[in-house]
Amino acid sequence: MSKVRDGERGISLQGWHTFGLPARALEGVVVREAADFARWGELRASRPLPEVVVGEGSNTVFLRDFPGRVVRIATRGWAVVEDNGRERVVEVAAGEPWAALVERWVAQGWGGVENLAGIPGTAGAAPVQNVGAYGLEIGERLDGVMVWSRESGRREWWPRERLGLGYRQSCLKGESEWVVERVRLRLPRQGRLRLEYPGISEWLQMQGVRVDQLPYAEGVRWVARAVQALRQRRLPDPRVWGNAGSFFLNPIVRVEQAEELRARGSIVKFWPVTVERVKVSAAALIEAAGLRGARVGRAAVSEQHALVLVNLGGATGAELAALIRWVVEAVAEQFGVVLEVEPRLVGGEAFGLREWESRIEGKGDVALGSRG
Repeated sequence: MSKVRDGERGISLQGWHTFGLPARALEGVVVREAADFARWGELRASRPLPEVVVGEGSNTVFLRDFPGRVVRIATRGWAVVEDNGRERVVEVAAGEPWAALVERWVAQGWGGVENLAGIPGTAGAAPVQNVGAYGLEIGERLDGVMVWSRESGRREWWPRERLGLGYRQSCLKGESEWVVERVRLRLPRQGRLRLEYPGISEWLQMQGVRVDQLPYAEGVRWVARAVQALRQRRLPDPRVWGNAGSFFLNPIVRVEQAEELRARGSIVKFWPVTVERVKVSAAALIEAAGLRGARVGRAAVSEQHALVLVNLGGATGAELAALIRWVVEAVAEQFGVVLEVEPRLVGGEAFGLREWESRIEGKGDVALGSRG
């Protein structure tokens, strides 16, 4: 992979996204240090091209060749910029791999993000998607982000309040101008451990561990171990089977529609969101539709977790697009709920996905969030 000043031409993208589909880009660029942002700006001015920005590529799927520039943010480094005795304020370069970062903090006994252990991707991508897992969202720990403008080259500090954070959503999602350069988090030195998510308390009980009787740092480590154990049990390893994690968001539907599903005997899980809306388990809907293990060529619904689509080895963009269509149309037909794809699909229009999305519009409630 080239540095930003080089702009490598005609590169393979198979290793640039965790689903591992074959695709190529006209040009590939890697931003490794802060100064490379300016060089990227110079490259944009001298050779304008369509662009896609990625970190580890865990939330982007290249379905076909991309006729433009793919930019990987690979900056590294983090530092404690403030410690007031109650919390540590930590600033992180956008390209830092998130899972390794959390692992290091947990090993040091630092709490605050232990429920987000093992999530693939980069620190810079986390606030864009407002990533969440096992009872915690990154937005709860976020202080703000430093963003860089691809158009003007200027930098701005955006506090948490400006980011429009919601369920797997922020105003940066789909943003064409601003790119996250650094992320600032507030990590509590002491706090209540999040044990509410189903499975965490049960796993700890099986280990004979009472985290409420342990020092905070040790409790943090045990919660992270529980989260990692649950992830390993439920989610296929992208190093073995290419995937992008959860492929569909958990749809948020009207209470009346959820009750109708329950009355029909549909085996689905609900969680209250507001008085009028509930969140429905997308995995339960897919499984109830009989699609666990469904395959199109070498693309499949994971046997391990119905919310994950996997590359069994040698899958193509056309096969994955056909599988996506099958899953969404089957769930819409049986339950009147239209699932929304979670990762960013690059090249989906070549397989009629935009036309397909408009064609199924109106079949049922569409999720309000953007990531499940």
